[in-house]
Amino acid sequence: MAHSSLRPHRLRQSRVGILMSLALGLCMGHAAAEQVDVAQELERLMTQHGFKMKPADLDQTRDKQGRAEDTALLPRLRVLLEGFDHIIVQSPGGGVERVLILGTKVPYTPPPPAAPQSPPAPETTNATPANPTSEIVLDTRRIGSAHTVSLTLEGENGRRVQRSLLVDTGADYVVLPNSLITQLGLSPNKLRSQSVQTANGNVDASLGTLPAVWLKDQRVTGVAVAFIDDGRLGGNALLGMSLLSRFKLTIEDQQNRLRLNKK
Repeated sequence: MAHSSLRPHRLRQSRVGILMSLALGLCMGHAAAEQVDVAQELERLMTQHGFKMKPADLDQTRDKQGRAEDTALLPRLRVLLEGFDHIIVQSPGGGVERVLILGTKVPYTPPPPAAPQSPPAPETTNATPANPTSEIVLDTRRIGSAHTVSLTLEGENGRRVQRSLLVDTGADYVVLPNSLITQLGLSPNKLRSQSVQTANGNVDASLGTLPAVWLKDQRVTGVAVAFIDDGRLGGNALLGMSLLSRFKLTIEDQQNRLRLNKK
């Protein structure tokens, strides 16, 4: 299952470059553009350019209006779909292969301030080792064509935050909003600033390492993470390959399950 890509200076070195438009749209000052039926325009562009969409994704855009600009295909799609969380999959040559619709975009609401946390309870003698040996099965929740899972992130001094993350095999990192830095007890001074490239240009990120991520009762340590401005992520977070690459993974699309087996 392909999703968005996030990598310093390059989107990916794989065969398919995946461009992330999931709530990363930049506010642009556009001149007035023609309003069109989004679904009809997508069908016309698919016929003209040969990219694919799932019928269920296309149905989410029906009876919705969008802006049509006389530009190249990729920027034209971004403008047309600015009201939707979406992913554009590109071929090695730069053409568009697929368009995924995750849902109608909703305004980002900043999270409430984190409540003071009590010191963590000491680990019990039944704590699970950091290197899981058995299969882990996680239930997922669908957002359009994508899957999300609820995980527990562990920061400094045992601080834990439960978070829903979009399963994204195209992202090199676990990608989290900046607001979680403080909630996880991480020191911004220990994070490394890095410009990373997205579909809409370079964005500033803070790179670091999470002490652990909990997959149910399995504790996976030393997970590379990228923190990005909350507004650019639209309140979302990504479960990327800095964790997923440690496992053989299977997404059971119909059953809404993610199976992870240690390599």
